[in-house]
Amino acid sequence: MKLIKKISRENKSFKDLSPVHLIVTFYMVAVSFSTLLLSLPYFHKPNVDLSFVDLLFTAISAISVTGLTVVSTAETFNALGKIALTFVLQFGGIGIMTLGTFLYILFGKKIGLKGRQLIRTDQNQNNLSGLVKLMLKILQIIIVIEIIGTIILSTYFLTYFDTWQEAWLQGFFAAISATTNAGFDITGSSLIPFAHDYFVQFINIVLLILGAIGFPVLIEVQELIKGKPNAGSKFRFSLFTKITTITFFGLLLAGWFLIYLFERNAFFADKSWHQTFFYSLFQSVTTRNGGLATMDVSDFSVPTLIVICMLMFIGASPSSVGGGIRTTTFAIMLLTIYNFGKGNTSIKVFDREVDPEDIMKSFVVITTAILICAMAIVFLTWTEDLPTLSIVFEVSSAFGTTGLSMGITSELSLIGKCVIMFLMFVGRIGIFSFIFLLRGKQTKDVYHYPKERIIIG
Repeated sequence: MKLIKKISRENKSFKDLSPVHLIVTFYMVAVSFSTLLLSLPYFHKPNVDLSFVDLLFTAISAISVTGLTVVSTAETFNALGKIALTFVLQFGGIGIMTLGTFLYILFGKKIGLKGRQLIRTDQNQNNLSGLVKLMLKILQIIIVIEIIGTIILSTYFLTYFDTWQEAWLQGFFAAISATTNAGFDITGSSLIPFAHDYFVQFINIVLLILGAIGFPVLIEVQELIKGKPNAGSKFRFSLFTKITTITFFGLLLAGWFLIYLFERNAFFADKSWHQTFFYSLFQSVTTRNGGLATMDVSDFSVPTLIVICMLMFIGASPSSVGGGIRTTTFAIMLLTIYNFGKGNTSIKVFDREVDPEDIMKSFVVITTAILICAMAIVFLTWTEDLPTLSIVFEVSSAFGTTGLSMGITSELSLIGKCVIMFLMFVGRIGIFSFIFLLRGKQTKDVYHYPKERIIIG
């Protein structure tokens, strides 16, 4: 009887958890499961011995689809292990609630209010309506993209590898890794073996963009192609899609131009125009959260590396496979600064007005992210005997769940690895989930004091 009461109390306390606490708990369970899965010797190559910390690091990097690794994926896992790793990448990239929703429906379960609240939290949505359909559309779109990517790359890789099995394994893994922006590779050297193969680079660029631009954008584009109007007889893109798409490609073009500008007399000095074109383009795209590289980024000059750090910190779009502060957050910050400088008291864009709460949220996200990354950089410069720029680059990559590195990941101490794991996890769950995880229950003010102005700036 006592046991039944205890189980009942634990079940009640679990149900009383907020959606944010539940989402974080689910991701922690996913990390634990992934660590256990990847630790199975059936998935390892002969004579491979992984420590618990290295397994945990790999699992968190996979669930957060970051791509930072302390061990070589190609040298550690056998063919079954690589397939198991793609399962973890899929789980982390698409999201726990997306796959969870699919499984619920598959087994004939009805998703109630609590489930919809979890979906809203996981996908950063503002309302509860249409969330189940949203999850199914996301899953459908991503799976279709991955299948097409797998077919194209695997068929093309028949010219690179001796057997069709190896070609299809490489193509399958590459398509999953690129679409989820995971940054993992099984070539042993990312996409450097394809540095002169522009077709492989182009396919990866397309997959990286589709994964990072945001699921709502892909869904609206799909509705446009199908000819489904969302307001009257004329299709209208949402404000979110307009802002995030313009910001996403604006950052991509800015990164492309700045990388070319800073490297034209340095790394690109002895390169042809087409090599320069693709090197700068691919590196700009991959900073959106891709983590794949066609070269050793350590070969870039300091200004370029700083630009890449900034782009990784911004990251991908909301409700995508990527992390960072997100493109819309960055866009709202720029719009706020511009309108404040113009003397405007509100932000009007595309015949719409941005909600003041979203403006405040943007600055909360940016400020919190800067504080977390700054503290991590200071701490790591104290604990690690490594170049400061390399540490800044690693922190930016971990928080943005990008996966690019200047080669210091495996050299980190136990404490350093823990810091990077924390950043990857926060980057995956998002700044808001991290803040809500720390705060108590939200309460409404029952009274107010007289307002008084203070000096700012």
